[in-house]
Amino acid sequence: MECVFCSLIRDGTARWVIRGPVVSAFAPLNPLAPGHTLVIPTTHYADIFETPPDVLAGTMTTVQLLASKMRSGLKAGGVNILSANGPGSEQSIPHVHFHVVPRWADDGLSTWPSRQSRHEVAGDPVARLVDALSDSHPS
Repeated sequence: MECVFCSLIRDGTARWVIRGPVVSAFAPLNPLAPGHTLVIPTTHYADIFETPPDVLAGTMTTVQLLASKMRSGLKAGGVNILSANGPGSEQSIPHVHFHVVPRWADDGLSTWPSRQSRHEVAGDPVARLVDALSDSHPS
């Protein structure tokens, strides 16, 4: 089954905000707020774990640009940047993507989790992350 985002890119059927060779952005069918935009790499990568660092950097540069333009063009007070990656995250479309959602103080929207995870990790999770990071040195 073909990726729905790849179909949109191929067919050109989305409401495009940006269409580029590396990064594209479009309005979702059911926006959370006026101006809500999805930013995706134009090439298919299932999630953040699979996306090459240079493509991810270009994608985030576009996210930052859109966020800035939402503040100036839509008079948004801020933005939420949302992304789910991998099967345990509620990722609904297996193509890495970032929701850039403009926000206003009176919009009545809440995108922050309302409770903490019930999952437990053995040992100290911060120490485990530090140990995992010592195996690689991201720049």
